[in-house]
Amino acid sequence: MNEYKLPVGEVIESGIDFLVEHLSFITKASAEVVEMILGAMESGLLLVPIPVFIVLVGIGVWLLTKDRKLTVGSALGLALIWNMGLWTATVSTIALVLVSTLCAIALGVPLGILSAISTRMYRVVMPVLDVMQTMPAFVYLIPAIPFFGLGKTAAIFSTVIFSMPPAIRFTCLGIRQIPAELVECSTAFGATRMQRLYKLDLPLAAPTIMAGVNQTVMLALSMVVIASMIGAKGLGGEVWKAIQRLQMGRGFEAGIAIVIVAMILDRVLQKLGTRKDK
Repeated sequence: MNEYKLPVGEVIESGIDFLVEHLSFITKASAEVVEMILGAMESGLLLVPIPVFIVLVGIGVWLLTKDRKLTVGSALGLALIWNMGLWTATVSTIALVLVSTLCAIALGVPLGILSAISTRMYRVVMPVLDVMQTMPAFVYLIPAIPFFGLGKTAAIFSTVIFSMPPAIRFTCLGIRQIPAELVECSTAFGATRMQRLYKLDLPLAAPTIMAGVNQTVMLALSMVVIASMIGAKGLGGEVWKAIQRLQMGRGFEAGIAIVIVAMILDRVLQKLGTRKDK
């Protein structure tokens, strides 16, 4: 049976080797930029006294959501993380998630818009998204290592690729679900394609796009934890070290910290989506 095996793996490996060989100067430069941005972000966040940081997060959550329970819960959750001695790891994880999410949204939303307004683009992008969303998360770590080596840059690369599909799919879905009557009305009043996009499509699709952003953030957080296997550190690194050393209690503490960060981000983004809808 092996005589008739298609060389799928060999072709993929050759393609990756070719790209690594010819794009190494770009990957090295981007790795330096990413490391610099992450270092500056982490240093800036760690410079803020922890009690002040918790208060500022509470104020921010209140201003964004007007939810008293969520505000108090966010502050108490961050205080618990501080008490467990996981503050530095949490800040590292937050920085990784922020950078990865911003990159994924910056790439995903324009691709979603193009897929919504172009049938040809839609037919190309959707099958690719189906493959990306069904591919096991660990597979994304494989091409990241030869391109960027071990470290946070490789983690961000794999995280962006893994978390980008919801941003594309929800943006496309939100624009395509706009009633045809409104589109025809805007066209009848002489709106250009760009005017319709900025004044009709994006405002009406905003709740759906926010749902996609929410999913992107959650996927980025989950992938950052998995990417600890290639040197991402942060809370995922704490979990990985606990597994290696059989420190069950420490592993659960890091897991609880991840849950707290995920719940804060999820609830805040849900509230923002609801407010957009209103």
